[in-house]
Amino acid sequence: MAEKKASGGARGGIAKPVTPSPELAAVVGPGPLPRSEIVSKMWEHIKKNNLQNPANKREILADDKLKPIFGGDKATMFELNKHIAKHVK
Repeated sequence: MAEKKASGGARGGIAKPVTPSPELAAVVGPGPLPRSEIVSKMWEHIKKNNLQNPANKREILADDKLKPIFGGDKATMFELNKHIAKHVK
């Protein structure tokens, strides 16, 4: 069984703060953030800028800030975590 830290919970996986790359920081901010917060901020950017394909809501159309993260013009919502993983330490 995994040992929990004294702070009251395990701080690993999605809750562990990670440092975004400069490309990802342009969307989510520069400081270390948990992966869950990075995903939330990515979705804030996507919704605020109306980047979901109206014909296929599962598809995200990349703007100038998302192209370096996606490595192309679009990605599906299911690929989002894979692209984020390439841009965090």
